[in-house]
Amino acid sequence: MATAKSEEKLTVDEICKDLRINRRTFYDWRAKGRAPRCLKLPNGDLRVRRGDYESWLKEREEVA
Repeated sequence: MATAKSEEKLTVDEICKDLRINRRTFYDWRAKGRAPRCLKLPNGDLRVRRGDYESWLKEREEVA
């Protein structure tokens, strides 16, 4: 069962700030299929579920 926190939606700017990367890097990763799974809103903005972001980070950690 998903918790409210794991369903929280993060903006691209929030992700970039947390990772200390610029937006261009995020979009490059996304084009290459390396970014966390995104939701595209009707206005074209992207959001990332916190749970998906945390899972994505954990996968990267295990690889390192």
